[in-house]
Amino acid sequence: MKRFTTAVIVIAILCSLSASAQMANPANEKKKAYDWWHEAYLTKPLNSPDQKKLPLISVSGNRFVDPSGKPVLFRGVNIADPDKIESQGHWNRDFFVKVKETGATVVRIPVHPVAWRARGTKNYLALLDQAVQWSTDLGLYVDIDWHSIGNLKQGLFQDPMYETSLPETLNFWRTIATHYNGNHTVAFFELFNEPTLYRGQLGSMSWDEWRQINEDIIALIRAYDKETIPLVAGLDWAYDLAPLRDSPVRAEHIGYVTHPYPNKRKQPWPPKWEEDFGFASASYPMIATEIGYNSELGSKEENAKYATEITSYLESRGIGWVVWCFDPEWGPTFFSSWSTFELTDQGKFFTDAMHKEPAALAPITEK
Repeated sequence: MKRFTTAVIVIAILCSLSASAQMANPANEKKKAYDWWHEAYLTKPLNSPDQKKLPLISVSGNRFVDPSGKPVLFRGVNIADPDKIESQGHWNRDFFVKVKETGATVVRIPVHPVAWRARGTKNYLALLDQAVQWSTDLGLYVDIDWHSIGNLKQGLFQDPMYETSLPETLNFWRTIATHYNGNHTVAFFELFNEPTLYRGQLGSMSWDEWRQINEDIIALIRAYDKETIPLVAGLDWAYDLAPLRDSPVRAEHIGYVTHPYPNKRKQPWPPKWEEDFGFASASYPMIATEIGYNSELGSKEENAKYATEITSYLESRGIGWVVWCFDPEWGPTFFSSWSTFELTDQGKFFTDAMHKEPAALAPITEK
């Protein structure tokens, strides 16, 4: 009992001395009182020496164009979230070399809100900076995608990893737009991956409400970056652009995206694609930032038919395309193993397609 009492007394004295030392230390006192005074958002430009190495991509009429005004048709792949790839030990330049070997000219980088918050702004930007530098070295353009699925207006989302809010989304784009302002490699800012109401299970949001949200995000981005092209997704998991007939987004020099997976409509596909999104390519620049098929969900013949028809249809209208996903786990997968990088059936098809010379694009249509 006596030993226990003595030990307690000693511990109490040590704790008291430690607390007194901390209070007596002017640096600690100043830190406690004033450090919040100096905090700032991470809104500083990257200022990379290679930021203008690639030709600037801009908008002319219904096309994305290079500095000479020549239309550019983008083909590429999605990668998994950089946080996932880095945590699995595969985040390196060689990975981007593999992306380049597919024939890609653009890489879409999905940033999940949960990963952005968990890693922290500074640390996540460090990953994106590496991706941008590796892409610059390899001649790849970058599409940074805020990868959420759900109803941003009411704050209802398909899964926890997509949970975000309008203020967080705006702050994300303020940070990204400032950081990559003037960087030609980052050609696109994809404002929100897949808006959906999930057949009413995620609340309600009209096209006009969604349009206004995008206009607000675009206005904020342009306060920091007037060159990078904002990309706006349609409703129904970024598939449906039919509202553009009557209510296009009220902003210039933007593009639209669609995700025409095979399950979105029944065959025959092309007439329905034309009705749902293809018509818009006559007036606006477009890119299908997710296409692909899961070999387990359709016959080999059906999948081959889809792959042939979607690439042919898109390119005949000057619409670029990006395959989901250059990863062995996030399906539809492009390769089957980190150890071998062996291509899946869809990986083989789209790699062959990306290495083919694209057909001549139709003349630019001015609105």
